[in-house]
Amino acid sequence: MTLDKYAYYQLAVQSPDVDAAFLDRVYKELRGKPARALREDFCAAFALCCEWTRIAEDKEAFALDLDPEPLAYGREHYLSKLPAPAQKRVHIVEADVLKAGLPEADIIAALNFSYFIFKERATLKTYFENCMKTLKKDGLLVLDCFGGPACMEPNEHETEYDTFSYYWDQDTFDPLTNHAQFAIHFRLKGKKKVKNVFTYDWRLWGLPELHDLLMESGFQKVDFYWEGTDEDGEGDGNYTRVEKGEICESYVAYLIASK
Repeated sequence: MTLDKYAYYQLAVQSPDVDAAFLDRVYKELRGKPARALREDFCAAFALCCEWTRIAEDKEAFALDLDPEPLAYGREHYLSKLPAPAQKRVHIVEADVLKAGLPEADIIAALNFSYFIFKERATLKTYFENCMKTLKKDGLLVLDCFGGPACMEPNEHETEYDTFSYYWDQDTFDPLTNHAQFAIHFRLKGKKKVKNVFTYDWRLWGLPELHDLLMESGFQKVDFYWEGTDEDGEGDGNYTRVEKGEICESYVAYLIASK
C-alpha cells in the first residue's frame, strides 16, 4: 500500500484555512491595514499559500521550498483546486531560503517549526537577516515555536481520527545542544503502523533566544501569541497576544517580528 503522506499530513497536522485567517488577522491587528503578499518559506505542498488567495481577490502568495517533490504535489492537489484567477496569484519558487533576492512580501511565514532545521546560531541569524531584507515596509515575520519539559524526553503521542491514527514521536533529546529527533507515523484503520513517514533532525530553539536573535537581526519588536487551553487542559488552537507565558508541560506559541 502506498500512503499519501502529504494528504495525511494535512489532515493530522495542518489547518491551512485557520492559519491563513490567523495571519490575516494578526497583520491587521498590528499594522491597522490588510496584508496583500504572503511568502511561505519551507512551504512543502503550500496549502497555506492556496488558502491565502481565497481570502481576497487582491492577495498573492509565494511558495518557497528547496524540495521539488512536495511542490509538485501542491501543484497537482491544491493549486489545481483554486479558481483560475487565484492560481495566477500563487507563485512557486524552488529555492533556498538563505538565497539572496527572494520575493518580497508583507508577511513571511516559517511555520510547522521548519526553521528548527538550522542548528547553528549564525545560520539562523543569516536567515532572519535575509527575511529582513525581503520584507516590505511594515512587514512581519511569523514563526511558530514549541517547547516545555515534555519536549525534553522520549515520548510518543497518538491522536485518533475516524479512519487513521497519527503519531508524534520524540525519539531523542540532547540537553547539551538542544538537538532532538522526531518522527511522524500513521496507522490506517485495520492496517499496520507505517513508521517514519516524516523524520526531523532539529534544534529546539527557546523563545528568549529567538527573541534576541530577531532583535539582533534588525527587527524592531517581537510580539508573542500564546495558545489558550480547553476544559481538559489541552491547547485549543486560539492564540492571543501576551506579555507573559504560562508554566506548562508543553506549549505552542507564535513570534511575530515587526520590521
